[in-house]
Amino acid sequence: MTRELDQFYMKLAIDLALKGEGQTSPNPLVGAVVIKSGKVIAKGYHKKAGLPHAETIALRKAGKQSIGADLFVNLEPCCHHGRTPPCVEAIIEARIKRVVIGVSDPNNLVNRKSIRLLRKKGIDVVTGVLKKDCERLNESFFKYIRTGRPFVTLKSALSLDGKIATRMGDSKWITGPKARNYAHQLRGRVDAVLVGSGTVVADDPRLTMRLKNSNLCNPIRIIVAGKKNIPISSKVFNNAHKERVIYATTNTFSPIRKAKLEKIGVEVLFVKHKREKVNLSSLMEELGRREIISVMIEGGAEISGSIFKEKLIDRVVYFIAPKIIGGRSSPTPVGGEGIDELKDFMKIKNMSINKLGEDLVVEGNIH
Repeated sequence: MTRELDQFYMKLAIDLALKGEGQTSPNPLVGAVVIKSGKVIAKGYHKKAGLPHAETIALRKAGKQSIGADLFVNLEPCCHHGRTPPCVEAIIEARIKRVVIGVSDPNNLVNRKSIRLLRKKGIDVVTGVLKKDCERLNESFFKYIRTGRPFVTLKSALSLDGKIATRMGDSKWITGPKARNYAHQLRGRVDAVLVGSGTVVADDPRLTMRLKNSNLCNPIRIIVAGKKNIPISSKVFNNAHKERVIYATTNTFSPIRKAKLEKIGVEVLFVKHKREKVNLSSLMEELGRREIISVMIEGGAEISGSIFKEKLIDRVVYFIAPKIIGGRSSPTPVGGEGIDELKDFMKIKNMSINKLGEDLVVEGNIH
């Protein structure tokens, strides 16, 4: 096959993988396509952790037609026993002739071992097709595997002059319905949404994914303890017995308050403290231990400032509305002390700008 055809079929595998978005964590998004004589014989994608992998699904559908066929997959197939059997064995048994892989798996249990095994069995292996696209598809998984920490996105809605609320705290709504709809899509794509207690007291958010006709699920809701006590009746605690809610605090937290939260289903997580506040770096480590691989920060200026100061942000999503709020005391997206010298700024890379109704959405990575 030509390089152009390889890229075409890899793009199909990526599109298939995206069907599992918001469902597969802590597993990666993977799509697989079986091609023979220039025709698509079978397709598959990973739907959920514990269910069959994309390669296995596609090969089962292909049956005997897989003999001498090409297999396209965006991530190196697994070669170890986990929740499911190794895909590399299924590929060998199916007598696939050629495997085209987008990017190798950074997991030490795999990490090019499958590629070497397939080649040892006489199967032609091509790697690096649409590599950057495949890496971007699973950037949360890659960071989690390499660091043990979740991939962190900072989301904020602001006016054209950089305000997230008026001086009186009014912020509903800065952006329009199309931007808010996209924000809900983002919630459904991450494992968890995180806010500070101040945001809960001020806005009483639900932090749920409210989209009609969507397969996306509500994220885990994480509240970071602050100076303000949150009323037990707050919407963020709704349905905590069925949908996971984590309250991150320090060991100085009141045992009586802890018991009340646990009674309504909230998971109280004790984290190391830093200057009497939750140590956000330690919190990310704790979330990683719980196989939470992606977190979106939706807090106010102070927690965003703390997250930036600790250099924990991987990606930003800013919704910018064509409105002017003004005011010295009107809050901006990132609080705290900020940097002293311009040379210390954090640069946004791979930035994209799109229009959603009257608003703009600016997205990009920090690292």
